[in-house]
Amino acid sequence: MNNTKDLIAEILLNNRDTYMSGESISERLNISRASVWKHINSLKKEGFIIESKNGSGYKLLSTPEKNFLQYELLQKLNTKYIGRNIHYFETIDSTNSQAKKIADKSREGTLIVSDEQTKGRGRIGKTWISKHDEGLYFSLILKPDIPIIKANFITQVAGASIIKALKNLGISATIKWPNDIILNSKKICGILTEMVAEIDKISYIVVGIGINLKAKSFDKTIQSIASSLLNEGYTINKVDLLVEFLKEFEYFYNEFLNYNFKPCLDLLRNNSAVIGKDIYIINKDKKTKVHAIDIDDNANLLIRYENGKIDTIYTGEISIRGLDSYI
Repeated sequence: MNNTKDLIAEILLNNRDTYMSGESISERLNISRASVWKHINSLKKEGFIIESKNGSGYKLLSTPEKNFLQYELLQKLNTKYIGRNIHYFETIDSTNSQAKKIADKSREGTLIVSDEQTKGRGRIGKTWISKHDEGLYFSLILKPDIPIIKANFITQVAGASIIKALKNLGISATIKWPNDIILNSKKICGILTEMVAEIDKISYIVVGIGINLKAKSFDKTIQSIASSLLNEGYTINKVDLLVEFLKEFEYFYNEFLNYNFKPCLDLLRNNSAVIGKDIYIINKDKKTKVHAIDIDDNANLLIRYENGKIDTIYTGEISIRGLDSYI
């Protein structure tokens, strides 16, 4: 979100308790007062209630409900570049699919967020149910200048950011390596990371995240393993959660780009749902019992087989399950 109309909306949102003169807005944006007036009228047509007062200027009284998430997010966001360019949809097939359509021409940190997905996707081609206003569904476009071998770490950056954002809001969740967020032994969030790269250079990475906020029931195929924040006793404002996530993601991502992996790894290890437990690793139809030892410095999972052999499981290579439950 960076066109003139949206910038005027941001100014009015950030100054809701006072009138903003057309002159001050025009000077701030380096546009004419006539242009300000034109964009104010455009906002009014979208449903913004803006009071105009001679000698004082413009004052925002309310925002349209259908655009509320977009503009409330813009008002609350405190990042430097992550999430600053916003593409908001009431409904979409998939935020990841949309991100890949626009990635080449989009800047780093561009956010695609929707109230609903009709074709939400999870890992390994699974469907992610994304009903209207029952969850938070969004994707980030990233363009890191890193070796391709380090790209898998981005999933862990996202996971750490979700865990920290939830903690900031009073919710203690854990992460089931590599990409599931767990609350009370049930999955409330998934991460899907997709990359487009040349032989030795990343073109872009899309990180897609779906968080179950308000869903009360789930398909019988997943009802034993899936839940939502509401089902677990938490009512969270989706914008507040997204703002916290974007703030934490920018921090962990910047540290990662500077090759400081420790903050992310420390959080992952301290909030792991699998470290120290016996689990099954599932590769196609083969299920093997192992003990999860640790997460290594590249965010891969260290395991010990029953015969004592130590091995490394790489991100995206397998699925894991608890012995008697999802985790």
